[in-house]
This record gives sequence, C-alpha cells and structure tokens, in this order.
Amino acid sequence: MSQKLANAKALYMEGIRDGKPYEAVTKYTGARYTQHSTGVADGVDGFVSFFTDFIQRNPVRDIQIVRGLVDGQYVFVQAFQNINNGEAKWVTMDLFDTDQDDKIIEHWDVIAPFQSESVSGHSQIDGPTEVADLHATQDNKAVVRSFVDEVLIKDEWDDLSLYISSTTFTQHNPDIPDGLEGLKAYRAQLAAEGKAVQYQSLFKLIGQGNFVATYGKTIHGKDSLAVFDLYRLENGLIVEHWDNKEVILPASQWGNSGKF
Repeated sequence: MSQKLANAKALYMEGIRDGKPYEAVTKYTGARYTQHSTGVADGVDGFVSFFTDFIQRNPVRDIQIVRGLVDGQYVFVQAFQNINNGEAKWVTMDLFDTDQDDKIIEHWDVIAPFQSESVSGHSQIDGPTEVADLHATQDNKAVVRSFVDEVLIKDEWDDLSLYISSTTFTQHNPDIPDGLEGLKAYRAQLAAEGKAVQYQSLFKLIGQGNFVATYGKTIHGKDSLAVFDLYRLENGLIVEHWDNKEVILPASQWGNSGKF
C-alpha cells in the first residue's frame, strides 16, 4: 500500500472510527488542510471541532474502507459507515490531495445514505475491490474522460456502446437496473418525469489500473449536485459503476469555500 493511501485510511480510521481527531489530523495532514466537506471548517481546528462533536453524538462507529486508488498526488477512497449499530448507514466517496511528503493537504467528499434495497440486486459497495491491470491506467482514464465529455456533458447517448460494455454492465446505483438497456430506460424515465439530469462539469478524474473515479457537478431539476462516479473497466470498456450524489447547499450554509 502506498503511503498516501495509508495516510488517507488512517485519517478515517484513527481520527473518526477510533475517536482521536486531534492526534490523527496532526499526524496525517500537511502544512495546510483545505476542506470541501461543507460542514467542516478548514484546518486542524475545523476537523477537531466537527469530529469531537460527531464522536460524542455517535459512540459506536463501524467504518470500513472498501476501495482505494492512488493517482500521482491524489488518493480516492470509498468508505462504508455504520453508525450506532445501524441507526444510520452512509457511503462516502472521498478525494484527497497530498504534498511532497504524502501528507493530506486538501479533501473533497460526497456522502450518500446506504440503501438496503436496489433494483439491480447489488449494493452500493459490493463488487470487486482489487486494483488490477496497472498497465492500462492511462488508456482507461482516456475512455472515461471521453465518456464524460462526449456522452454525459454533450448529452449524446447514441454511441454509448463505444464506452460501456453491451454484454456486462453491473450497476450499483440502487435506482438503475444492470445493463445498457437499464441505463437507457432509467434516463428515459427521468426525462419523462421532468427530472432529466445534465452533467455540467468535470472537476477531477483519477485512475489506477482498472478503476477510474470522477468528481463533477450535475444539474437535476432545480438542484445542483456534487457527484462522484467510480468505474471499473475491462478490455477498454466500462463494465461496472458506483456513484454518490449530494445536493450542493446554498453558500450561506458552507463552513468553508464549498464543494469544489
């Protein structure tokens, strides 16, 4: 495991799960810690203040890091949180920037409630976890970037099979069935209900081997959403998808500079 990924996991596990926010944030962050989780203020003091209260309110914290990727200075993790023996369950996707010493200097996240049922029968966190095909990292990143640019942002869906496998496409969004036809049907349903989603901009894209993660902004009706998508690829095509979405609150409710 790279030191960058180890530091990101340790900030989660020691700082939040083990209830040691000050010890963890001072050990694993660098000269600055810029925060984009909108309820948390920047810096050591912001992290400690938020999570001291969180830990007091939630004495039982079962946290699992499900997946992790490293791409240059960036680290992506997907986490599952079971709070107070099932009182609340969350899936979190996080992106960390690191400095030359592998310490964390910036953090973005999107948090979504864990849903016990899905139309595909897959959960929001199950599926393969091991990074493979490291030789294909750059090619896989290029496929996902083209998919976002050409299909999602330009809203051109006719060439979907150029990017997503027509034979195997496992879906972990709880509202979308497996397969290309399931994705198309879900999109058509949203449009018919006047809830069409427009992918507005791509903020970050990182990848390692067979996994590529993106962080962007979408418009869903009157709401702007921050969205993480995680893709798994085989033989140059997307074969699996996980995502997290979170409504971007008004700036007056931010505790820092915002989601991006």
